[in-house]
Amino acid sequence: MSLYLLLNRIKVENANTIAGFTWGFPAITHFLGFAHNLARKHAYSSFADLKLEGCSVVAHEHHVHTYGNYNDRFLQSKNPAYLKKDAEEVAKGSSPSIIEEGKMNMTVSLLIAVEGVPGRRTNEWLEWVKSQCLRQRLAGGSIWKIGAVALFDLSDSNDFFRLKRQLLPGFALMDRSEALAEHYQKCLEENPQTEQIDAWLDFVAFKQRARPQSNLISAYLKDRAKAGKDIKGLYECWNKHLESPYEGKIPDLLKAFFSDLPASKEHKQLLQQWAQYMVPDAKTPADWTYQAKPAGGYLVPIMTGYKAISPVYDNHKIMNTRDAETPVCFVESVHSVGEWQGVHRFREAGDIIVSLWHYQFEDGWYLCRQTTQEAIASTGNLDDQILAMYDNPEDELV
Repeated sequence: MSLYLLLNRIKVENANTIAGFTWGFPAITHFLGFAHNLARKHAYSSFADLKLEGCSVVAHEHHVHTYGNYNDRFLQSKNPAYLKKDAEEVAKGSSPSIIEEGKMNMTVSLLIAVEGVPGRRTNEWLEWVKSQCLRQRLAGGSIWKIGAVALFDLSDSNDFFRLKRQLLPGFALMDRSEALAEHYQKCLEENPQTEQIDAWLDFVAFKQRARPQSNLISAYLKDRAKAGKDIKGLYECWNKHLESPYEGKIPDLLKAFFSDLPASKEHKQLLQQWAQYMVPDAKTPADWTYQAKPAGGYLVPIMTGYKAISPVYDNHKIMNTRDAETPVCFVESVHSVGEWQGVHRFREAGDIIVSLWHYQFEDGWYLCRQTTQEAIASTGNLDDQILAMYDNPEDELV
């Protein structure tokens, strides 16, 4: 399919910013649920022949309702009591409960694949879509404005560049679960006891690592290099050593140089620092540096679906269900790693197609995944499939 529906610059107020045990942006399930609900409405409209599939999320602006020195606390509000015992207490003059709310305002664009051709009904259909979207909620928030609703044909390169301009400036949420899987395998090779959450935290946590102070060492070697007294790239060797985390492994060239350095008054502090650098202890002064994440890019923790932790029960066996018919299954949130990728990095239509998220159900896993470039390439288009089937397709199809 080559037709894509763009819901441009959707402004949402009070959307849910908590997803599983992460926060900062709604889970991708919210956006796929929004697109799925819109697709279900098509079945009961005059546009039932058009089907919507997948959803790409492009963020333009966001503001989380937090306060504190590091935005570490959510805003709080007093809400009317709805439990009987709370209402009785409020009636006696007590204050309503203070509730912490994980909410945010955001401006996002959604791109949805369209199966079918609206033809002459395009303008009427786009108006219908816009009116339906304004009636829905997105991530629990209220939609108060949609910039534009348009249809693009990505088989036309001009349409691709027009769509790209509409999405700029913005960042598309991409799935980077393969980076998490690769890092987990590396962790297992180093330590077979490693769990997946350990590998995931390497992407999520801001980690720092200590390195014994070496300001005097760096200054001394730099001065030697400027004076032309550098021995076989001593200063370059030191800089290369500083690029890797400190593990006590020091190049032999540096060890030999400082072991031969005269213990004069001029070198007293330098040699003291070198001795502490070689064999640090709990009292050794240290410089703290942030550890780079296992992969490059603007990586963030995301919630990508659910994992069943129970069988599927008949509705009548479970109390307090949402309705009286739908079977019930208990689940836990599934977390992975995503990347905010600038839309300016989209070079062709395939890059936009890959950014679409889809549902995937398998053995109790209810996930949101993206199609890879390799899967798109293996599918090919219809013309290529016909050419592969026949030596001379024009003759065979006459």
